[in-house]
Amino acid sequence: MPDDEQPQLTIWGRANSVNVQKVLWCLTELDLPFTRIDAGMQYGRTREADYLAMNPNARIPTLVEGDFVLWESNSIMRYLCLAHGRGTPIYPSAPKQRAAVDRWLDWTLSTLQPVDRPVFWGLVRTPPEQRDMVQLQKDTDTAAEIWQVLDRQLATHRYVEGDDFTIADIALGAYARRWLGVEGIVRPTLSHLDRWFAQFAGRPGFATYVAPPMS
Repeated sequence: MPDDEQPQLTIWGRANSVNVQKVLWCLTELDLPFTRIDAGMQYGRTREADYLAMNPNARIPTLVEGDFVLWESNSIMRYLCLAHGRGTPIYPSAPKQRAAVDRWLDWTLSTLQPVDRPVFWGLVRTPPEQRDMVQLQKDTDTAAEIWQVLDRQLATHRYVEGDDFTIADIALGAYARRWLGVEGIVRPTLSHLDRWFAQFAGRPGFATYVAPPMS
């Protein structure tokens, strides 16, 4: 099928979801056109029968391309690079380099996301009068220990896995936006993390989809 006849890429998911943001940033890095449909939280739809037929987890994002459906944000990014990246450096082809990127994608979900969520939800999605600031600071201290792991990695790397920007930077950069953007807590200074994060300001995908105010 010629490129101009490829099925349209459609992303289901609300724009303020960190996992949707990762995918939108990736699409922008690859210069791929797409359509996004609001779903999740206030938009509902994820528990409707037609959506569950695509994604039985009732979560976002979900990618639809013709008759192909894929869920899980990191898997979607991998697929986009493999199917549409044409040798893109953001997902290396060499096995060792790719495995190194993959481990950080796994680490984001297995290790970082569980400690990020209580802080973000407690400060951004909980009304001020309902916040338990003592508990939130404890949660912040726990999360800080995890962010220090990445800060130490970045002490000797321009990007997460060396001199080149990859989808590991997208995944971790989207979460770093939340960590560095919330207020009302005490965080340690992580200079390497700050230096790394500052590089994203000039990337259109980050500026358009990740940098806007959190909600």
